[in-house]
Formats: sequence, C-alpha cells, structure tokens
Amino acid sequence: MAPSDQPATVGKHPCPECGADLQWNAARQALACPYCGTVVPYAPGQALPDASAVEQDLQQALSHPASGRGWSGAAAQEKREVQCQSCHAISVFVDGKVARRCDFCGSPSIIEHLSLNDAITPQSLLPFKVSEAQMRTRLRQWYGSRWFAPGKLKSAALTDTLSGVYLPYWTFDAQASARWRADAGHYYYETESYQDSKGQRQTRQVRQVRWVPAAGSLAHFFDDELVPGTAGVHPALLRQIEPFPTLTDLQAYSPEFVRGWTVERYQIDLGKAEKRNQDAMQQHLQVLCGRQVPGDTFRNLQVDAQFQGRTFKHILVPVWLVSYTYGARSFQVVGNGYTGAMAGEQPYSWVKIGFAVLAVLLLILLLVSLNQ
Repeated sequence: MAPSDQPATVGKHPCPECGADLQWNAARQALACPYCGTVVPYAPGQALPDASAVEQDLQQALSHPASGRGWSGAAAQEKREVQCQSCHAISVFVDGKVARRCDFCGSPSIIEHLSLNDAITPQSLLPFKVSEAQMRTRLRQWYGSRWFAPGKLKSAALTDTLSGVYLPYWTFDAQASARWRADAGHYYYETESYQDSKGQRQTRQVRQVRWVPAAGSLAHFFDDELVPGTAGVHPALLRQIEPFPTLTDLQAYSPEFVRGWTVERYQIDLGKAEKRNQDAMQQHLQVLCGRQVPGDTFRNLQVDAQFQGRTFKHILVPVWLVSYTYGARSFQVVGNGYTGAMAGEQPYSWVKIGFAVLAVLLLILLLVSLNQ
C-alpha cells in the first residue's frame, strides 16, 4: 500500500440527544454518551477508506523526523499530558478524565508534562472489546488460580484499581532476503570396542559427524512485527498477552475511541523501536536459515541479510491493568482488552510452598514404604 505522511483521523461525534462528545463503550461495542447514556452504533465507514492499514515509509520518517508528528484536529486541543515521577510513564488524556494517580504503578506523584507536539500521531488502534465487567470476572478467576499466593492477595490487590489504558505499539513490515553459509553435519556411526566393569570386552555404536560446507538463500516477508513503545507495563507481561490482531482488526484512529480512557505516550521512539525490530528480524532469519541447512546438525552459520521496503505504523492497543503493592514490592496484572488473554505477577506464600513440599515428601515416603 502507498505510504502516507498524514495520520488518519475522523471528527467528533456529538450525542444526538444532548450534544456531548460520544465515547467508545466496550460493553456495548458502540459509541455511548457518558452523560445521558444514548448509544450510537459506530460504522467503520465513518473513517477514511483503508486508513487503518496505511503503512508509513520508515526511511522517510527517520530522515525527516518532523513529518507525521503532532496530534491533529480536535484531539490536539483536548489532550493533556502528565508524567509519573516514579515509573516515568507519560499518560495522555483526551477530554473527560483527570488523573489522581499513575495507572501503571499506582504512584500519586504525577505532574503536568509539557507537550512539545513532537510525538508521532497514532494512526490506528484496536478498540476495547473486553468490557470492565468481563475483565473483573477474569481477574477473580486469575486470583483464584494462584495456588501459592498469600491468602489475602485478592483484597490486597484491590481489583477496584482496574484501569483501561491504550498502550503505544509500533508495527513493522519488511521484505527480507538472506544468503547463508554453514558447515552441515551428517551423522554416521562407528563400532567401538571397550571393556565393561567386569573386564569383559564389549562393542558399542559411537556417533560421529562428517562436516561438509553448505550454502543457500531465502526470501521472507515480515508483516506487522510488533514492538511495544510503553514504559509503563512490564515487557514480559505484554509478550504473554500478545498477539493483538493488527493484521485484520485495526480501526482508523478517532478521538471517540480514546476519550475517557488513558493513553500512554510512547517512550520507545521510532529509532529505538526500529533497531529492536531489526535485531528481532535478524534473529528470526538466523532460525529460518538454520532450518535450511541440510544434514543432521550444523555449525558456524553465517547469515547476510538485506531488508527492503521497510514500513511502519504507530498504533494503540487496549490493555486492562491492575497495579498493586504487596509488602515492599510492586506487581502488575494485565489483560488483553481485545482478546481477554491474562498475565500477571504475584507474591508467593512460603508457608503454602513449605506445606506443598512437605506433602510431596510424605507421599514419596508412603510410596516407598508400600513398595517394600
């Protein structure tokens, strides 16, 4: 698809009853008025045609960093930014919400952040599909499945701190071509004589490797490879709730989707994200080339990769987040706001673990005594 420098946005949708700005309602999967409750179906056709799938030229964006930056239209007038002094996450609010604490770490130490209008505008997003009520049910189930967590974890975690946030992500496309060379190993077996513990001569088959040079090439297309731009959510947790269906379900960015929700401004900029993406592609090509090496094993694999037509998108993805403190440590539980996938961190009860170990030891002793 042809690259575009301009972010895709649509205008405000006023409530037909009271005139207030409509907001996205995850439970109804429609636009709803936060004041009078009027529900208005959202038609994807209201967005620009194919706007959600427009790829931006990566080299152009890196060479001309001023292009495609700054929140445009009404959102530029409505938004305000705050930064947490604890975890340093920058939150963007588009009308209708005032932050009292950080959604990412729970700290009340948040201050106004001066927006220099230098951030690349999100051009598409996945709207929340899992409602708050559905996520609270999933949270209760998740807490209930933590066998080795302290008994009072549910009350200590305070699920009423559940927050819906839009996290920044980068997606990258690239056509890759790679040439590789390696030593291909082919197994063969030789008969070897040896003396056993009784001094008797025995024979056995010993595996050997015959090494021969090998070379080849491959082509591979990387499509919507994800790189998180967040500083507020722990990367290991995000990987557990991925993927996000960015190939099929993206919507063009519109203020209605984010109004009333928290939006995190990216802290990993395009340059850093591009380097992480290239490293990940290199590693993946290393694996793909290794699969092409003939024989049973290989060594000294060298891959020369070239990337053409690299493009990117800056998108927002929906995440439900609980941040809580237990003892002296902070923990996070996250849920994919589109698919419902869950991941989380937890404290452990060493008393429960001790009883579990003791129970296993008693079971082993019982089985040993029954077999004697």
